Amino acid sequence: MMRPHLIPAPRAVAASLALALCVTAGSAQARQAAARQSFAAAFTFTDVTRPSSAPRLAKGIPAAQTPFSAQRDDALPPYLQCVPYARMVSGVQITGDAHTWWKKAEGRYARGFVPKAGAVMAFKPHGAMVLGHVAAVSKVIDKRTVLLRHANWSPINGRRGQIEDNVRAVDVSAKNDWSEVRVWFGPLQGLGSTRWPVEGFIYNRPARGAEHGASRGSWLRDPIGAIIAAFSRN
Repeated sequence: MMRPHLIPAPRAVAASLALALCVTAGSAQARQAAARQSFAAAFTFTDVTRPSSAPRLAKGIPAAQTPFSAQRDDALPPYLQCVPYARMVSGVQITGDAHTWWKKAEGRYARGFVPKAGAVMAFKPHGAMVLGHVAAVSKVIDKRTVLLRHANWSPINGRRGQIEDNVRAVDVSAKNDWSEVRVWFGPLQGLGSTRWPVEGFIYNRPARGAEHGASRGSWLRDPIGAIIAAFSRN
């Protein structure tokens, strides 16, 4: 059984969101808007933006009763980068651009190549996505399919920086090692065609010595050990 996910205090989360937005926002106007935003508002339970085919999230259930609740801070800025949202919903407290998360997690958080609910999928930079991407795994469907919670992926109603919850990502790697994925893309109402390279998964627990699956080579040499390591310690 997965541990209940605890949402941090609103002011602490809000402060990190404000800082992240001010650092990454693309315009002075966005930074000024973030600075003016009041981040003292309490969390409320509301529905979130998602494709129509994605499962609905439970509404009105306290976060302590559901690991990935529908809880959302009304004070979230109108344009949200992937990093602050992944940090909020996963509990993995890493800062900086998405492409730096994998390296920064080393020695601090357990890492591996087996998807697990609550883990952060760390994408490598690819094409126009020069800063990488991070997304939280909300559910493992099968050995090739997971559901993700992430921000700033699909443009929704013509706007980027939006939240998508419980959208599909499919492992399309030749060796089923989650090194490449295709991800749900809203405008297509289906999986995008791009094969996005993935570093691996960051688990919200401390690194404990040499982790199974510290490299994809070791994962392929000992896949059973990697699976046991990923699922046995919660």
